[in-house]
Amino acid sequence: MVETHVHFPTDISLLWDAIRKVITLTARLSEAHELTLWRQSQFNLRQVKKDYRKVQKTKHSTSQDEQKKTAQQQLVIQAHEAYLQRSTTLINKAQYTLTLKDFNSPDELLQVKEIEGFIAHAHRQIAQITRRVIHGEKIPHREKVFSIFQPHTEWISKGKAGVPVELGLKTCVLEDQYGFILHHRVMQKETDDQIAVRMVTESQSRYADLTVCSFDKGFHSPDNQKELKKHLKLVVLPKKGRLNQQEKVHETADEFRAAKRQHSAVESAINALEVHGLDTCPDHGIDGFKRYISLAVVSRNIQKLGAELRKIENPPDKKRKRAA
Repeated sequence: MVETHVHFPTDISLLWDAIRKVITLTARLSEAHELTLWRQSQFNLRQVKKDYRKVQKTKHSTSQDEQKKTAQQQLVIQAHEAYLQRSTTLINKAQYTLTLKDFNSPDELLQVKEIEGFIAHAHRQIAQITRRVIHGEKIPHREKVFSIFQPHTEWISKGKAGVPVELGLKTCVLEDQYGFILHHRVMQKETDDQIAVRMVTESQSRYADLTVCSFDKGFHSPDNQKELKKHLKLVVLPKKGRLNQQEKVHETADEFRAAKRQHSAVESAINALEVHGLDTCPDHGIDGFKRYISLAVVSRNIQKLGAELRKIENPPDKKRKRAA
C-alpha cells in the first residue's frame, strides 16, 4: 500500500479545495487581462473559509431530546446552505468571467481548462453535500472522490489495528528467491485475485524460467488455481476457508510447505521499500505515481545488488559469526 500525499477527505473540505483554486486561478487570469471582477478575490476567499469553518464546527446533536436534535439539525442545514450558496455564487461568477474574453493562446487555454476542471469538481461536491445534508441521502462509495488534486487516490480499508483506512493505491510486487524484485503492478480499482495470473504471465515474458510462485490467500480464487496451473509447475496459492481431502494433501506436501515458507521474505522487500521512501508518494498524477513506484523498485534492486557485491568482496568471518 503506497499512500498519496493528500489530506483526509470530507465533502466540505473537497469543496473548499475546489473553490479556493477557482478563485485564485480566475483572479490571476483576470489580472493578466485587466479584468476587474476579482479585485476582492482575497476577501472572497476569507468569506468562503469562514463559511467552511462554521460548517466544520456545527455538529449534529447527541441529545435524547427530539426537540434539541431537530433544532441542532436545522443549524447544521443552515450552515451548509450558506456555504453552498456562497460557493455557487462564486462559481457562477468564475464561469461568467471566462466568457468575457476570447482566450486563444495555448497558455490561456490551459488556464481556462484548469479552472473549468476545478469548477466541475466544485459542482460535484455541491451536489453531493446537498444530497447528503439537505436530503439525507447516503452517497454511494463509487461516486466519491477522495482528492481533487490526486483523483486516482482510493479509500483502502485494510482492517489493521490503529490504521483502519489508508488513502492511496495498492501495489503488488513479485520477488525472486534472491531478494530481487522481478515485477510490480500499481493496482487501480483492482483486487489481488484479479491480477494473480497477469503478474505471472507478464513476469514469464521476461523470465522464462519462472516455474514456481507463492501467493497470499488474498490472491485465491478457483479460476486462478486452474489458470495458474497452466503456467507454473507448482502453484503455492493457499485456499481460503475449509480444505477438502485432496486440497489438504496438496497444501501439506513438502514442496508446497517449503515454497510457502519462502513467501515471508517478500515482507522484507516491502518493508525495505517503505523505509526508503515508498510509504508515501510525493509526486502528482497517476503517471507521476507509477514513475515514482518504478524508480523505487529499481533503487531497491540496486541496493540489493550492492549488498550482494559487498558480501563477495568482504565475506563474513565464520569464526566471528560463531563466537557471536
